[in-house]
Amino acid sequence: MKVLSILLAIALVGVVAVLVVGVIAMVCGGEFNRKYGNKLMRARIFLQGAAIVLFLLFIVAAAGGN
Repeated sequence: MKVLSILLAIALVGVVAVLVVGVIAMVCGGEFNRKYGNKLMRARIFLQGAAIVLFLLFIVAAAGGN
């Protein structure tokens, strides 16, 4: 249960970090945004999916522990 909590926290921090970098890149524009904008979007979607899966596993583990 503790491992799932830590993994979920890491995934959520990763989502926020990629989101912030992506928004800053989009606002600033330029070469960085053209080169990495799409990759950052894909990374965010992947991390959000991982966070959802970890959250569901956390819920199932919590329900099974009762």
